Amino acid sequence: MDAADLQPIELFDGLSTEQLNALLAAGEEVAFGPGDLLWAEGARADDWWVLIDGVVELVRRTEREDMVVGLMDAPGRWAGGFRAWVETGRFLASARGLEAGRMLRVPATSLRDLTAQWFPFGSHLIKGVYGMALYVESTARQRDSLANLGKLAAGLAHEINNPSAAATRATAALGAADETLFASLSQLAAHGIAPEQFTALDELRRELAARPAPAYVDLSEIEDSLAERLESAGVDRTWSLAPVLASANADEEWCDRLGSAVDRRSLQAGLDWIVASLQSTVLRAEITESTRRISELVAAVRSYSQVDRAALQPLAVAEGLESTLLVLGHRLREGTFEVIKEYADVPRIEGYAGELNQVWTNLIGNALDAMGGTGTLRLTTRGGADGGVVVEIGDSGPGLPSAVAERAFEAFYTTKPVGQGTGLGLDIARRIVVERHGGTIEIESEPGDTTFRVSLPAAPPTT
Repeated sequence: MDAADLQPIELFDGLSTEQLNALLAAGEEVAFGPGDLLWAEGARADDWWVLIDGVVELVRRTEREDMVVGLMDAPGRWAGGFRAWVETGRFLASARGLEAGRMLRVPATSLRDLTAQWFPFGSHLIKGVYGMALYVESTARQRDSLANLGKLAAGLAHEINNPSAAATRATAALGAADETLFASLSQLAAHGIAPEQFTALDELRRELAARPAPAYVDLSEIEDSLAERLESAGVDRTWSLAPVLASANADEEWCDRLGSAVDRRSLQAGLDWIVASLQSTVLRAEITESTRRISELVAAVRSYSQVDRAALQPLAVAEGLESTLLVLGHRLREGTFEVIKEYADVPRIEGYAGELNQVWTNLIGNALDAMGGTGTLRLTTRGGADGGVVVEIGDSGPGLPSAVAERAFEAFYTTKPVGQGTGLGLDIARRIVVERHGGTIEIESEPGDTTFRVSLPAAPPTT
């Protein structure tokens, strides 16, 4: 290949023979035939490729097959070389020979040096364009991350506040119940209750504690009946005692046996002791459940954020989906959503768990937004090719028009109102899945059924 091969190509208009020879000296001719792989999708764009003759097809890998996304079919078509100006540049598609021909391959570093030598002002402009684009994208990503972090923090605060407030209320009520318990025991002792009488009281208490909850949804009738029966026996404060007894499934026959167990003078203190004991049991259960819920939320946040864990690690994708659902629990309760989970028994894969949780957050959050407060969220996992895993996140929203679906993964593209989205969520998800893990992410959408399909390999690529 010599300068005569490059001079007819419009891309090189304005370059002298000396400059063309310098470009050829910096690079090399690469001949290719049908089916030859020139560069791979996701690989670092260390070289600048220019078509001299022949035809090259650009291919992206989907879950099931290779999909041709474009052709380089005219001399001067070029690709790659991005690392001349940005260190993170990668090829967005693979290149495969379709008709035999030649390409000129120039290292990105040589392209940068030649551009700076021949067109210093143009070189500065290119660097500035890349730099400004990266700055704008970085700022938008940071803003979007902070906004999402604020929403997650507010949601988690709300999630934790509910069980913590319940535990606080139950603890205060438990203190009052204990005071009543001790006071009633003191009164029973003052009345000189016999050991066999106290044993009978304890048996009645144990019987209520073991009874199943009443089948009635409305307990008001049971409460009224018990209150009337207790008042006739001379018991005070039946308005506070009857609801507890009704919830424990007490009945009039139980009240009659209580009256037979102790004398009338000790009946009030005995009943207070039984009710306070029942309340203490219920309140301790509430505290246990509340603190368990708080611990569960803390564990979910720990799993979600991957605190104290290695970046690249064996992971179960279902665990990441579950921790994401817990973190987004406040969003699910803001509407009427049905969550359908179909987790297959899939192998663990190597991956960046914290980054994948960002993917699940973006996809699940978008699904909830799309459904507008009501609908069905579907989470599915199944085995993929070569020990990998496929995750599908679907929703019953209105669907995406084909024109929108085609641009969904473009940076800064969003269909949300101003102030509600930066258009970076799906771009971030694509980068994490494709560039960091060597997987694929696709959309299938029709009215009432939109599915994002993420295919992850058994381990990320090593390069």
